[in-house]
Amino acid sequence: MGSTRTPSIAIPVDSDASPRKNTPETVTSPLVNGEKSIFRDQVRGYSALGSPLRREVGNRSITRSFCIDNTDLEDGKAEKDRDRPSHFLSLPKIQNQALLSGLAYCISSCSMILVNKYILSGYGFSAGIFLMLYQNIVSVTIVSTLSLSGVIPTEPLTWKLIKVWLPVNIIFVGMLITSMFSLKYINVAMLTILKNVANVLTASGETYFFKKQHDRQVWISLTLMIISAIAGGITDLSFNAIGYTWQILNCFLTASYSLTLRHVMDSAKQATKSGNLNELSMVLLNNILSVPLGIILVLGFNEVEYLFETPLLRMPMFWIVITASGVLGLAISFTSMWFLHQSSATTYRY
Repeated sequence: MGSTRTPSIAIPVDSDASPRKNTPETVTSPLVNGEKSIFRDQVRGYSALGSPLRREVGNRSITRSFCIDNTDLEDGKAEKDRDRPSHFLSLPKIQNQALLSGLAYCISSCSMILVNKYILSGYGFSAGIFLMLYQNIVSVTIVSTLSLSGVIPTEPLTWKLIKVWLPVNIIFVGMLITSMFSLKYINVAMLTILKNVANVLTASGETYFFKKQHDRQVWISLTLMIISAIAGGITDLSFNAIGYTWQILNCFLTASYSLTLRHVMDSAKQATKSGNLNELSMVLLNNILSVPLGIILVLGFNEVEYLFETPLLRMPMFWIVITASGVLGLAISFTSMWFLHQSSATTYRY
C-alpha cells in the first residue's frame, strides 16, 4: 500500500520565523535608549511572520506604539504649557499703535472734559481740587488692585524713581487744577478752542529746546489755530476774565508737561531696577505722587469746610458720576502716556 508522504518544510535554524528561535525582549516603544537596531529587528520579525493576520496584528501594534509615544510626548509638552504660570495679562500686538493710541486719547480726553463740566456746572460742585484728588485715588486703587492680583506688571516705586518723576508730577497737578478752575467759568466749546494755544507753545518748545524742525504745513495749521482762538475769544458772549486767566495758565502748564514728560520718560527708565518703565507704571507713579499734593492743596484752599456743608456728598448718584470721572481720568492718563510714547510732543498736543 502506498504510504502517504507528508511534505516536509525546511526551516533554517537561524531563520527569524523559526519557532525554536529565542524571541527578543518585548519593546514597548520602537525607540528605547536610542537603539534603532532593536527596532529594526522587531519590525523584521513581525514582517517575517507567515500568517497575514499576524502581520496585520504586528503592524497595528507597531503603529499603536508610535501613536502612544507621540501622544505622550505631545501631552507632556501640553502639560508643560498648562503648568507654566501666566502672571500677567498678555495683550495682542497692534500694528498701528500711533493711530490707535491717538484715537483713544481723543475719546477719553473729550469724555473727561464733558463729565468734569457736568460735575462742576451741572451739579454746581465748587471743590475742583477735591475732584482731582478723588479721581487720582480712583486711578491708584484700580491700577494697584490689578498689579497686586498679577493681571498687569508695574515697576516698584523707589526714592530714585520718585525724585526723577517729581518735577513732571508737580506740573501735572498744576495742569489738572487749572483745567478744573477754567472749566468752571468757560464753556466746553470755548475751552476746546483755547486749548489750541498749548499746541503752538509745545511746537515752539520742541523747536527751541530739542531742535526739532517742523515743516511748513504744521506751522500753517498752528497759525490757523491761533486765529481761531483769538476769533473765538472776541466773539465769546460769556467772556470771563478769571476763566480765561486760568485757561492761559493751563496752556503753559500743558505745554510744559508735554515737553517735560517725553524727556523724563527716558530718564525714569534708567532709575528702575529692570531698566524699563511701561505706561501703567507711569500712570501709577503719576497718580500716587499727586495724592499728597492734592491733600495739601485741599487744605490750603480751604475746601474741607465746603465738603462738610455741601449736600452733594450725600447723594449716591453724585458719587457714581465722580467715580466714573475717576475711571476716565485713568483712561486719559494711560492713553496720554501711550500716545506720547508713540509720537512726538507736538503730535500729542494736536
